[in-house]
Amino acid sequence: MTSRSRVHGCAQPGACTPSGARTRVAVHIFKNSRLREPAMAEYLNRIGAGLILLDAAPLSYDWTPPEVVGREEEQATLAGMFTAIGTPGMSCRAIITGNVGSGKTVLSRAFGEDVSRHLSGVRAIQPVHVNCRNHPTTSQVLQRIATTLDEGHPERGFSASEVIQGIRRNLRTHNQHILLILDEVDHLLRREGGDLLYQLLRIDEGREESGTLSLILVSQEQVLDQLEGAIISRFGRSNHLALKPYTAEQLSAIVVQRAALATRSGAVSEQILTLIGQASADTGDARVAIELLEAAVMRAEKGGHPEVRPDHVQRDVASRINVIEPSAVDSLSEHEQLVLLAICRRLRREVEVTTGDAERLYQVVCEEYEVKPRTHTTFWKHLKTLETQGLMESRTGAPSGGRGRTQHITMPQSLPATLEKRLEHTLSR
Repeated sequence: MTSRSRVHGCAQPGACTPSGARTRVAVHIFKNSRLREPAMAEYLNRIGAGLILLDAAPLSYDWTPPEVVGREEEQATLAGMFTAIGTPGMSCRAIITGNVGSGKTVLSRAFGEDVSRHLSGVRAIQPVHVNCRNHPTTSQVLQRIATTLDEGHPERGFSASEVIQGIRRNLRTHNQHILLILDEVDHLLRREGGDLLYQLLRIDEGREESGTLSLILVSQEQVLDQLEGAIISRFGRSNHLALKPYTAEQLSAIVVQRAALATRSGAVSEQILTLIGQASADTGDARVAIELLEAAVMRAEKGGHPEVRPDHVQRDVASRINVIEPSAVDSLSEHEQLVLLAICRRLRREVEVTTGDAERLYQVVCEEYEVKPRTHTTFWKHLKTLETQGLMESRTGAPSGGRGRTQHITMPQSLPATLEKRLEHTLSR
């Protein structure tokens, strides 16, 4: 007997379906797809949900804050180098150097915007920022300047000197003074030397008017050593501003500012922000602190939490520094282990614990292990031992909701939950 598939002209048994069955299958697929539509869209509702994050821009390295924090002294020094910029016919110059994440770009860009607003009624100053890593040749730098001043400026067809004079004419026509910031200028200098700087510094030479251009060079390196004497003499060695790495307090201030502008009020606690500042202090790099903040916020958002918890930041903190190995607790005395266990149990849920709370928790742990607690003085000695070995850190601050000063304990180089398990295993033997 001929099979059903042969009757319908199909090569394989069961490969074809009667027209009625095909219709039922199509209806079933259509209904299922209709049912899936809300579910498919539902997961996309998390995009922009903003459980914590309101504005991602302040968590970007390239974002310029409305107010620079942590560099107030350096701002004053830079302003001192530009005291004459408000005088028509005068130009000023400065060189800013510092390590990655030391705030060179933020400081220079914010200064350009601030001085432009501050002197708006006295002199029209046009800040122009050029990143020489992205624009490492003379023609690219000049094109960037020209198009910033005039979007319709042609891309090619002019020599460097012609573009420079075109920039000068544009500024004179609009009665403007340009404050040019050449960021990462070492890339330009290594590739093409100092010819462009020499031409820019002589932009008014042979002209009746002067004061067309002020210049800030920004670099990780000490660029004065790469410049020829004629350029150095025009800059002046005293106009060099060297930025030191940020301190823990400055880094905490930076992430406090960023969190306030990027997240919902109260979503990131002061303790979390202090921990981030402490954890990134060994690098002095603001980028590390900002990245730790962003990662913690994203982890909390992903988990559907309305606020950042200690565990959202602790693992990232530990991964960036020399983490204390859990085996380090094995060599501690019994009571040092009991003190550390008490601290770990609190810091597994909180960012920090006061010494008063730590001592009370220690007494509870001693009762649990049926051990008589040591005196207050001995307890303090154990704390100092733990701090000396890098198992904890302490800072002096005001107690929450009270007066006076107290010690706050944190563990930026350890994962409290990991040490807790190790200690419980050791003490139970």
